[in-house]
Amino acid sequence: MKLLLLSNSTTYGYSYLEHAFEDIKNFFSNNVKKIAFIPYAGVTISWDDYTEKVSNVFTNLDYQIISIHTGNPREIINSCDAIAVGGGNTFNLLKTCYENDLISLIREKVKSGVPYIGWSAGSNLTCPTIRTTNDMPIVEPPSFNALNLIPFQINPHYLDAHPDGHFGETREQRLLEFLELNKIMNVVGLREGSSLLIENNSIKLLGNKTARIFKYGSIAVEKSPGDDFSFLLE
Repeated sequence: MKLLLLSNSTTYGYSYLEHAFEDIKNFFSNNVKKIAFIPYAGVTISWDDYTEKVSNVFTNLDYQIISIHTGNPREIINSCDAIAVGGGNTFNLLKTCYENDLISLIREKVKSGVPYIGWSAGSNLTCPTIRTTNDMPIVEPPSFNALNLIPFQINPHYLDAHPDGHFGETREQRLLEFLELNKIMNVVGLREGSSLLIENNSIKLLGNKTARIFKYGSIAVEKSPGDDFSFLLE
């Protein structure tokens, strides 16, 4: 398998996806020309507009974006060289994938070697479930079970901050609640501007920030780019 999982699409000081341009170019082989784009996480943006926004980026990187909402989703995925899944609302993304019978197909394609790139909700989709998304459940998918391409959970846009005067749970407290009821699972708090490159049995943290790793019964630890992340695949 080959996956590039970004925490986010927009980073301060950069245009859309610009912070990841080099990582994206390095990720795809010369054989990748057409990329099937899944825009289903888009809610406040139309899928046509979302596709245009993403296409503007990938065209400049010499890739053709074909959105699956413009035709038969399964045929488009089968005809393309790679899959890209955009961010937005993870619940709507998963629900619409189920409605179009795409979960098994995407999983099979990626397992067979088709490269997959996702950001935010698109990264959540690769996890066993979407239960560590930050998104509000504005729709109800038939299940929270996702692609299960990786054996751990991701929390994109991970923040350490606890604003003054705010008495609600921090992001860390929310993830510890998850672990209390899902004790065998690891969770990666992926900070903005960072991504995980997963190739077969290796994981690399890309970007210049650390990632926070949560495991039940243990103190959360910080892992840096270049550290060993292979334990996450066990």
